[in-house]
Amino acid sequence: MRLKEMYELAVSKGIEADPRSKAEVEQALADVRQAYDELKEKEKAEFDQDRFWNPYDDTRILNGDPGAEVNSILVGIDMEIGEVLLADRLNEKGMAIDAVVSHHPEGRALAGLHGVMHLQEDILAGLGVSVNIAEGLLSDRIKEVERSLMPVNHNRAIDAARLLNLPMMCMHTPADNNVTQFLNDLFAKNEPRKVKHVVELLKEIPEYARAAMYSAGPKVIAGSPDRRAGKVFIDMTGGTSGSEDAYERLADAGVGTIICMHMKDEHRKKAEQYHINVVIAGHMASDSLGMNLILDEFEARGVRITPCSGLIRVNRKQ
Repeated sequence: MRLKEMYELAVSKGIEADPRSKAEVEQALADVRQAYDELKEKEKAEFDQDRFWNPYDDTRILNGDPGAEVNSILVGIDMEIGEVLLADRLNEKGMAIDAVVSHHPEGRALAGLHGVMHLQEDILAGLGVSVNIAEGLLSDRIKEVERSLMPVNHNRAIDAARLLNLPMMCMHTPADNNVTQFLNDLFAKNEPRKVKHVVELLKEIPEYARAAMYSAGPKVIAGSPDRRAGKVFIDMTGGTSGSEDAYERLADAGVGTIICMHMKDEHRKKAEQYHINVVIAGHMASDSLGMNLILDEFEARGVRITPCSGLIRVNRKQ
């Protein structure tokens, strides 16, 4: 595959699994086009035109020629300077790594992470929270995340890739959309009665089973394993954690159990306050599952996958 083909495939897989409808995704892209048309000419020169067709600001080619031929990739959850150097070292040892692929964003994709958080507004609305309330809940949190990313040295790993002439890309929300859809389908089919059954069902998935062996598997952090699960909310996409004020609204919408990758303690306390069970599925395991569902498509097209940096590789096409 060419690097651009990998990028485009990742985005298309993200759109296929997007919790929004196809019409909602198309409207979001149309809104971007309208915003661009309203810019001054100098502002248009700074505009990232990938946003016309890619609704995920945290997924980009970060370095290299988009037309570069890629037969072998080094892939991980966090691909920073050390992992870029690892790719170069593996090349010295004869492994022929053609590109580095990260789950978590770097560079402009990291700087744009807050942009994908608007997805959470639609997810909350889909659960029964009024859309105006959902937008209000997320507004301050999105601005907070944007400010927190401003001082970050976004391009460190990308500069290393550039100096070593290694193509690099990241795919964040597309992978998160895929794990969310996978788990939504699984829980809709099985309908676990109690919270402990939620954990048991997660552990039947290879990525979570392997993480459990590393003491990083699914764990109940709010509520009790013997409580009834009720309505299960898979909270695994939309950039990063949302507003801690959302839990009251989630309880009002009938959510009984949240399954997420990770949760701040302030959020856990809010969940407990509103009697919502929380199961931490595991960060690396959840990211691995989402990545694997896309990496399987790369591998089916002849790209060799070398996992590292927390990626638990499972191929579901073999």
